[in-house]
Formats: sequence, structure tokens, C-alpha cells
Amino acid sequence: MKYSGIGGQAVIEGVMMKNGNNYAVAVRKPDGTIEVKKERCKGGEDRAKFFRLPFVRGVVNFIDSLVLGMSTLSYSASFYDDEEDDKKKDNKKEDKKEDKKDALFDVFTMIFAILMAVGIFMVAPYLVSHFLLEKVIESRILLTFLEGIIRLLFFIIYVVLISLMKDIKRVYMYHGAEHKCINCIEHGMELNVENVMKSSKEHKRCGTSFLLIVMCVSLVVLMLVNFESRLYNFGARIVLIPLIAGVSYEILRIFGRFDNGFVNFLSKPGMLMQGLTTKEPNEEMVEVAIASVEAVFDWKTYLKENFEENKDDSQTDS
Repeated sequence: MKYSGIGGQAVIEGVMMKNGNNYAVAVRKPDGTIEVKKERCKGGEDRAKFFRLPFVRGVVNFIDSLVLGMSTLSYSASFYDDEEDDKKKDNKKEDKKEDKKDALFDVFTMIFAILMAVGIFMVAPYLVSHFLLEKVIESRILLTFLEGIIRLLFFIIYVVLISLMKDIKRVYMYHGAEHKCINCIEHGMELNVENVMKSSKEHKRCGTSFLLIVMCVSLVVLMLVNFESRLYNFGARIVLIPLIAGVSYEILRIFGRFDNGFVNFLSKPGMLMQGLTTKEPNEEMVEVAIASVEAVFDWKTYLKENFEENKDDSQTDS
């Protein structure tokens, strides 16, 4: 496996792929055609050096991913909105107002989602463990460890419940198509429907793996940072989120860039969790994912540079 640097996410009836500062969203429209939009976003090289430092870059990239993910989801959903283009107003000023309202709504939705995630996965496990267990457990370290186990259980239950929703199944199928395309390329195969369908739907750099790493890192960090005061401990769960996210991002980078027995072993839990968040796509979904990849990534040049040269070297040696 050779690291390609591309990544993405599933959207409504489509796939977003990102390569450096360029990203593309490919969506299967209601009429069956594929719409592809390519744009440029602000990336690491556009930022000050501080924001590109290890651990810091993880927090920045996480926020960037949330913003980009929300905007691309909104874009893909617009093709399936009940109010289609023929019902939209012709007045350009009205259109601009609607765009501003949509952008504002996306911001509030993202903020609400972050607050909900912090509440469910950081605050709730703390409250459950400390108010229910501290009467029978005196050790703060053990109590924090059990809190981490409860947090992990909350995450697994959440993933399982989401996977049971009928409406999310097709999104998870496109998620599988996204992974299959990346695996196809990174394993040296030409990017076509046949090869993609044969590739794995799990990938080590998946967001599901990242969230699982966050759960595990938070367990270790919060066991090390422990106070006598309940208030300080509660505050630590909030204040240390950037540190936890930064460390988790660096671990995920290592998982994605190295292919050896040790790294693969550590990646296994996240890959197993992806069995819930990815589903096998059909060929039409794979076509959409391929269109998204080809809009931002020259896979033919990538294969020549990373695989054909190795083949030539092996032939020379023989």
C-alpha cells in the first residue's frame, strides 16, 4: 500500500474527495446524471507555520473537515430538496438572502452538533461515572478509567443506532465507495469500476477510526490529568479536547502512512468499527466516487510514480 494523500466523505447520493487544497463533490442527480463540482479550499500551506505544527494541525484540520463536510452535505442535499429550481424565485437579491440564511443555518447546525458531541461523549460519561460510582469506588484513577469505558460504550451504541437508520444506509454505501476508490489506487490498481468493486471498503484513515482513537486517547489523557476538585475535573474534560484531538490526529496519520504488522494490528479496532459505518456499494455509486476522485487526483501519474517504477526495478533485478 502506498499513501496517496487523498481523502473524503460520503454525502447525499454522492462522494466528496479532497486532495491538498482542492476538493470535488460528485452527486448522482435525480435524473441519473452525475454532477461534479470542483473548488479550492484553504489548506495547511496557506496557514501560518504555527497552525501546521504537529498536534496543532490536528485541531485545525478537524475544524476544517467539519466546515467542509457541512457545506458539501448541504450542496448534495440541494439536488433532492423539495423546492427544486423551478420553484425558486427569480429575484437575485432574494437568492442571495437565501444563500446567507443557508450559510448561517450551516454554522448553527455545526455548533449544535459539536455541543451535542461534547455533551454525549465527554460530559455525560463523567456525570454517570462520578455520580453513580464514586460512592463505591474511592480511587480517582479507577473511576476515570471506568468513565473512559462508559464513553467508549456510548460511542459504540451511538454508531450501532445510527447504522440501523434506513435513510443512512445509502450514505454508508457511498462511504464504502469512497474507501474502495482510495484502496484501489493505493494498492496499485487502475481506477475503474471492476477494480474498485474488488477493493476493501475499510480504510485506516477513516473518520470512524479517528473517533475511536479519540475515545481511547481521552481515556489515557484524563487518567493522567486528575484533580481533587470535581469542578477542575469537569473543566478538564472540556479544556483538553483540543489536545486529545491533536494527539488522535497524529496517531491516525501514522496509521495511514505506514503499512506494517504493528500498525495494522493497532488499526484493527477502527477497521472493525467501519463494518458498521460502511456498506458495499453498487456499481452506480462507484461511478460517482470515481468521478469525484478524477476531478482532483491524477491517479495515472500516481500509479506510474509509485508502482510501475517498482515493477521495472524488479524486472531489472531478475
